Amino acid sequence: MASMEFATAQNLMQYVQPLSGTASSTTTAAIKHSEAGGTETNANTIPAVTLPFAMIQWTAQTKQTENKCVPPYFYKDSLLTGFRGSHWLSGSCTQDYGSFTVMPIAGTLKTTAKDYAVRFSHKDEITSPAYYKVKAGAVITEITSTLRCGLLKFTMQQDDSLYVLVTPNSDYAKGFVKVDAAKGEIWGYNPAHRIYQGWGEPTGFSGWFYIKIEKRFTKRGTFAGATVFANDSVLQKKEGGAFAGFKLKKGEQLLLRIGTSFSSLAAARKNLATEVGAKGFDAIRAASTQQWEKALSQVQVQTNNEKDKRVFYTAMYHSMQHPRLFSDVDGTYPLFAGHAKLKKMNGNYYDDFSMWDIYRAQLPLLEILNPTMTNDFVRSLILKSEQGGWLPIFPCWNSYTAAMIGDHVTAFIASAYNKGIRNYDVHAAYALMRKNAFETPASFAEYKNGMGRRALTSYLQYGFVPMEDSVQEAFHKKEQVSRTLEYAFDDYALSVVAKGLNKTEDHRLLAKRSLNYKNVFDSSVGMMRGRSSTGKWHEPFRPDLREPYITEGTPRQYTFYVPQDIPGLAKLMGGTTAFENALDSLFSKNEYWHGNEPGHQIPFLYNYTSSPCKTQSEVRRILAEEYSDGPGGLSGNDDAGQMSAWYVFAAMGFYPVDPVSNNYQLNSPLFDKVTMKLKGNKTFTLQTHKANPQSLYIDKVKWNGVPYNKNYITYQMIMQGGMLELWLTDKPTQWGALPANRPTGLTQ
Repeated sequence: MASMEFATAQNLMQYVQPLSGTASSTTTAAIKHSEAGGTETNANTIPAVTLPFAMIQWTAQTKQTENKCVPPYFYKDSLLTGFRGSHWLSGSCTQDYGSFTVMPIAGTLKTTAKDYAVRFSHKDEITSPAYYKVKAGAVITEITSTLRCGLLKFTMQQDDSLYVLVTPNSDYAKGFVKVDAAKGEIWGYNPAHRIYQGWGEPTGFSGWFYIKIEKRFTKRGTFAGATVFANDSVLQKKEGGAFAGFKLKKGEQLLLRIGTSFSSLAAARKNLATEVGAKGFDAIRAASTQQWEKALSQVQVQTNNEKDKRVFYTAMYHSMQHPRLFSDVDGTYPLFAGHAKLKKMNGNYYDDFSMWDIYRAQLPLLEILNPTMTNDFVRSLILKSEQGGWLPIFPCWNSYTAAMIGDHVTAFIASAYNKGIRNYDVHAAYALMRKNAFETPASFAEYKNGMGRRALTSYLQYGFVPMEDSVQEAFHKKEQVSRTLEYAFDDYALSVVAKGLNKTEDHRLLAKRSLNYKNVFDSSVGMMRGRSSTGKWHEPFRPDLREPYITEGTPRQYTFYVPQDIPGLAKLMGGTTAFENALDSLFSKNEYWHGNEPGHQIPFLYNYTSSPCKTQSEVRRILAEEYSDGPGGLSGNDDAGQMSAWYVFAAMGFYPVDPVSNNYQLNSPLFDKVTMKLKGNKTFTLQTHKANPQSLYIDKVKWNGVPYNKNYITYQMIMQGGMLELWLTDKPTQWGALPANRPTGLTQ
């Protein structure tokens, strides 16, 4: 037998392609289901030089703005306008904030982008998570980073002047920058502003930067647009910035050591001194590379297919961008919810939880790979709640947002709790989650500000959100059916914690509310449907068009969002066979859309039927069709790594349809062998035995050598370590099809 290449530790960075997702997707599903002229076809990732879950990402910049849905780098662009210290939410359609840009300019000083933008080619780029290099004009730029800092190295290609422009990217013209030639420093800040709730209001913190340059400045000054000043600082000027000039020889290098912080200039200095100090570029790059290799090597895959390894490890990289480290090396961070005060904690504080997206697979992946960091995430969420008064729904830029629907901070904390991740005040966490589930702010100003569940009053009154409630105080208005379905899941999640804490009456009430999905199911059409407070169904019913009562999808797609009770949903549809037929219909009509989150669980739902083999074939098809290794290799917004985490799970061979349950639905792994290195030096291995290389149907399974017939595995199985062997064949089988081998739900 020919030897099979094994993706080993210290050799995985070569597979990561940071340019993946920087171009529009061309997949069939993306073209069919994305809104015309919308941003959903863009994965919106950037070629970030960073560390896992770091404070800042460093990227080449082709777009100057911090506008919503405009990432700083687009593959299709050909003009470079600098190198950005960015807080862009990877793969999102939100906005950058608190960012700044450094632009090297050879020759004469230019201070407007239309004059200094330089043409570049992707052929001249080298990209990796730990290192970026590009030749543009007369300058070669290289970038590497630490958790809170970055190093930029410029190498001249000719004898000439080199000007370094530093610009806070404030769309509100609120930034400040100062240049100090005597100390060889440039520093400043860019105040962050809210979007969604309180759009444009100050968040109470800024993105601070401190740049140390060891070569002597020959010139220095400031500017605003095309106007140049002799002053050493500029405040609140549109397109304002500072510059430093140098005389350099061909081959001579200029190194910038940059510290950043959300707290203060002093903190940015301290972060730089602690993480970088006097270390050189190569030493920091080597350390960053080592940290990425360690993170990526937690999952090692064996296959002869090099493309699959590229897609897999790129997905790993994308799933390790957020949540964002927000605290300094000494634990200082800005108080949550715009109070413009600083706090200090033991350990790390995190923000930028794209929660409607990442509770599904990205955070569950971290619950397996890094329970300790998961615990830090929960602690951070509890701190936000205590400081702001309410558990946030979608905490980003350290603020309340009400950006999306649902209450999935609750779902995430419940999932962590149910996995035994509990190094925090569990009772305090429960009280905060319970408040969201049972109370609405007494003050309309608080509610408008994003505190509390949207439309909770009508949800509690009717057991669903009726069409009359248009949910105005939210970025996503209406979407009543989707809200009902997601709240029912959140109620179930909280009921699990209530049961664990012996909150008997709460458990009873929440368990009942977990079945509220039934209240928006119209048996006459066999799908979820908008409904008025009197019980009348919304007319007309258009199952395959976007409707205002559905979030970013169609009634047919959202009908399958009942993760807590798939057997109950099947019963509503007329039984397991009817449920399977409904799944068949969705796929046969090409109505499955992988490019957005609400349907991500759908391909795995055949495991609840007598045909789990269909999960195996559909998942394999999606892996092949909706992901690739080029710049357009993602089928929709990556949304802080959720799209990528789906691939990681599905390629490994299991997926958390209901993350709170601790069950993972099995599918046929893409790889010949998957080895996961877990906490406590445990190893979980999935080994496949294929009849031939194309085999994809599961014929039999063994767990630690013993026949295993269930079509799902558990968190406890994974974390204790062991060997799961799967024998794959060419034709569909009945493995895992018996009712006793299927996952359960609230309705047994």
